Amino acid sequence: MSGNGGRRTQAERDAITVEIGYALCSAVFAAAVLFGAVAGPAMLFELPALAEKALLRTGQVLAPVVFVVRVVSVLLRLRAGAQPSQPGRTSPDS
Repeated sequence: MSGNGGRRTQAERDAITVEIGYALCSAVFAAAVLFGAVAGPAMLFELPALAEKALLRTGQVLAPVVFVVRVVSVLLRLRAGAQPSQPGRTSPDS
Protein backbone atom coordinates (compact mmCIF):
# COMPACT_ATOMS: atom_id res chain seq x y z
CA MET A 1 0.00 0.00 0.00
CA SER A 2 1.15 3.50 -0.62
CA GLY A 3 1.88 6.09 2.02
CA ASN A 4 -1.37 8.04 1.53
CA GLY A 5 -3.40 6.65 4.39
CA GLY A 6 -3.30 3.01 3.28
CA ARG A 7 -5.31 3.54 0.12
CA ARG A 8 -4.14 2.07 -3.14
CA THR A 9 -3.86 4.10 -6.31
CA GLN A 10 -5.71 3.09 -9.45
CA ALA A 11 -2.44 1.91 -10.99
CA GLU A 12 -1.78 -0.36 -7.99
CA ARG A 13 -5.29 -1.81 -8.19
CA ASP A 14 -4.89 -2.37 -11.93
CA ALA A 15 -1.56 -4.11 -11.38
CA ILE A 16 -3.10 -6.42 -8.79
CA THR A 17 -6.00 -7.22 -11.13
CA VAL A 18 -3.60 -8.09 -13.94
CA GLU A 19 -1.53 -10.31 -11.65
CA ILE A 20 -4.63 -12.16 -10.45
CA GLY A 21 -5.73 -12.69 -14.04
CA TYR A 22 -2.27 -13.92 -14.97
CA ALA A 23 -2.20 -16.27 -11.98
CA LEU A 24 -5.56 -17.79 -12.90
CA CYS A 25 -4.86 -18.12 -16.64
CA SER A 26 -1.41 -19.62 -16.18
CA ALA A 27 -2.76 -22.00 -13.54
CA VAL A 28 -5.54 -23.20 -15.84
CA PHE A 29 -3.00 -23.75 -18.61
CA ALA A 30 -0.57 -25.63 -16.34
CA ALA A 31 -3.34 -27.83 -14.92
CA ALA A 32 -4.70 -28.61 -18.40
CA VAL A 33 -1.27 -29.54 -19.72
CA LEU A 34 -0.59 -31.77 -16.74
CA PHE A 35 -3.99 -33.44 -17.02
CA GLY A 36 -3.47 -34.00 -20.74
CA ALA A 37 -0.02 -35.46 -20.19
CA VAL A 38 -1.15 -37.83 -17.45
CA ALA A 39 -4.67 -38.80 -18.52
CA GLY A 40 -4.23 -38.29 -22.27
CA PRO A 41 -2.86 -41.74 -23.00
CA ALA A 42 -5.85 -43.30 -21.22
CA MET A 43 -8.18 -41.35 -23.51
CA LEU A 44 -6.27 -41.96 -26.72
CA PHE A 45 -5.21 -45.58 -26.46
CA GLU A 46 -6.88 -48.83 -25.55
CA LEU A 47 -5.32 -49.62 -22.19
CA PRO A 48 -6.17 -52.20 -19.53
CA ALA A 49 -9.03 -51.01 -17.35
CA LEU A 50 -6.88 -50.68 -14.24
CA ALA A 51 -4.22 -48.59 -15.99
CA GLU A 52 -6.85 -46.40 -17.64
CA LYS A 53 -8.62 -45.79 -14.35
CA ALA A 54 -5.33 -45.07 -12.54
CA LEU A 55 -4.21 -42.53 -15.14
CA LEU A 56 -7.55 -40.73 -15.12
CA ARG A 57 -7.69 -40.59 -11.32
CA THR A 58 -4.09 -39.41 -11.09
CA GLY A 59 -4.82 -36.63 -13.57
CA GLN A 60 -7.97 -35.66 -11.68
CA VAL A 61 -6.00 -35.40 -8.44
CA LEU A 62 -2.86 -33.69 -9.73
CA ALA A 63 -4.50 -31.05 -11.95
CA PRO A 64 -6.27 -29.19 -9.10
CA VAL A 65 -3.14 -29.42 -6.96
CA VAL A 66 -1.04 -27.85 -9.73
CA PHE A 67 -3.71 -25.18 -10.21
CA VAL A 68 -3.67 -24.16 -6.54
CA VAL A 69 0.13 -24.27 -6.26
CA ARG A 70 0.51 -22.09 -9.37
CA VAL A 71 -2.02 -19.48 -8.19
CA VAL A 72 -0.50 -19.30 -4.73
CA SER A 73 3.08 -19.06 -6.03
CA VAL A 74 2.23 -16.21 -8.44
CA LEU A 75 0.27 -14.28 -5.83
CA LEU A 76 2.96 -14.72 -3.17
CA ARG A 77 5.53 -13.46 -5.64
CA LEU A 78 3.33 -10.40 -6.19
CA ARG A 79 3.09 -9.83 -2.44
CA ALA A 80 6.82 -10.28 -1.94
CA GLY A 81 7.57 -7.83 -4.73
CA ALA A 82 5.56 -5.05 -3.10
CA GLN A 83 8.26 -4.15 -0.56
CA PRO A 84 11.77 -3.42 -1.86
CA SER A 85 14.52 -5.03 0.18
CA GLN A 86 16.53 -1.82 0.07
CA PRO A 87 14.30 1.26 0.08
CA GLY A 88 15.37 3.86 -2.44
CA ARG A 89 17.22 1.41 -4.70
CA THR A 90 15.74 -0.02 -7.86
CA SER A 91 18.24 -2.82 -8.30
CA PRO A 92 21.40 -4.12 -6.64
CA ASP A 93 23.60 -2.71 -9.41
CA SER A 94 22.22 0.84 -9.25
